[in-house]
Amino acid sequence: MEFLSNKPLLITDTILRDAHQSQAATRMTLEDMLPACEILDSIGYYSLECWGGATFDACMRFLDEDPWVRLRTLREHLPHTKLQMLFRGQNILGYKHYADDVVDEFCGKSIENGIDIIRIFDALNDIRNLEQAIKSTKKYGGQVEATLSYTISPIHNEDYFVDLARQLEQMGADAICIKDMANLLLPMDAYSLVKRLKETVGIPIHLHTHNTTGTGDMVNLMAAFAGIDIVDTALSPMANGTSQPATESLVATLKGTVRDTGLDLGKMSDAAVHFRKVAQRLKDSGALDPKVLGVDTNTLLYQVPGGMLSNLISQLKQAGKEDKYYDVLAEIPRVREDFGYPPLVTPSSQIVGTQAVMNIITGERYKMIPKESRAMLKGEYGKLPGTVNEEVRAKAGIKPEEVVTCRPADLLEPELEKYRAEYAGLAQSEEDVLSLALFPQVAPNFIKKRNLRTPPLPRQITPLEHREQERNVAAISRG
Repeated sequence: MEFLSNKPLLITDTILRDAHQSQAATRMTLEDMLPACEILDSIGYYSLECWGGATFDACMRFLDEDPWVRLRTLREHLPHTKLQMLFRGQNILGYKHYADDVVDEFCGKSIENGIDIIRIFDALNDIRNLEQAIKSTKKYGGQVEATLSYTISPIHNEDYFVDLARQLEQMGADAICIKDMANLLLPMDAYSLVKRLKETVGIPIHLHTHNTTGTGDMVNLMAAFAGIDIVDTALSPMANGTSQPATESLVATLKGTVRDTGLDLGKMSDAAVHFRKVAQRLKDSGALDPKVLGVDTNTLLYQVPGGMLSNLISQLKQAGKEDKYYDVLAEIPRVREDFGYPPLVTPSSQIVGTQAVMNIITGERYKMIPKESRAMLKGEYGKLPGTVNEEVRAKAGIKPEEVVTCRPADLLEPELEKYRAEYAGLAQSEEDVLSLALFPQVAPNFIKKRNLRTPPLPRQITPLEHREQERNVAAISRG
């Protein structure tokens, strides 16, 4: 087989975000990261994914860290490498839709504090939920990586994703990401999809997969043959299983070919020495359960992402119904069909999974319907990809005329001024206001404790302002 591209394959390493989110419930601290930053910065990655996803919540809830301070500190210690974050479209980093002014402010502050690339996705692939984040990211000078949330269903075929990519390019995306969160994209399908995307759109294609089902390395390799521009991998100490395939393995595989990454395996080995110690600490603390390192082919049967599986087990344990595990796994595809085939990614994975658990443990389907299920069936999260089971919708007490058909955020009034007023006595910065708006159950206690520890400091120059000053000085010296 010949490579369809002769350009070096670019690598985004996820060691600072998704690797430990997938394996260790996002428990890696800034202190764990900083000793390796100089080496990571010298490797020559396309980017380092280091923020967004669950990191924001976990920093405040479990690690007693300010997520904004983490970002600014990483920016300072990684001056030569683009920093990337994961952003849930109109949900930002939370679990509900926020008004456009909050989305705009969050994009602006993320870029101001050090983010270069924002990977924007919507759980339902409703592109209306990506509009504002795309517009705001471009407005503030960031790069937009618009995302295809990959899944398999009677309506999610190759044509669907190629058409979606075409629409995202027209909306102004700088790159397209195939987000294969459950490792459902099989190697030959990856080759075919990437080849067609490269023939259809003119912007780079970036592949994100996991190794939950044990196919991740093959998926990345076949995508490399098909001409993929960038892939996500994780340094080996926190790679594989529910995480991404190992960076070093792919770099070694492509060495000497036309797609040689040009990255230094020796430097990666040095960085891996440090992260092996971090992984061991996380294992010793119980945050990293060795179960997440194995291959689980159930994902191919039930399309359930690894993180969702652990959540289901926890719910069943609490209900004393662990023996119903396989019944719940079999119920998930049925619920997903009733709900119009949403891809299983946050928050839809939690909503569908919880509904399946309720259906099994109550012994009657849809006897109990949580408010999140009602919201999804009503269209509050956006347009569901397929046809919803109207009997289920009726059981949830939703009349046909009540279903939301517009962009859900169009129903929201601007919220930012309300949040500024609400948190005026607590927030010390615009970043604090955003933390409080997104995580009102967690952020207030964290910020109160932080304020007691560290009195307000004079406003610090942001990384973006620092870079602007450097450009101005360079322009003056030239001119």
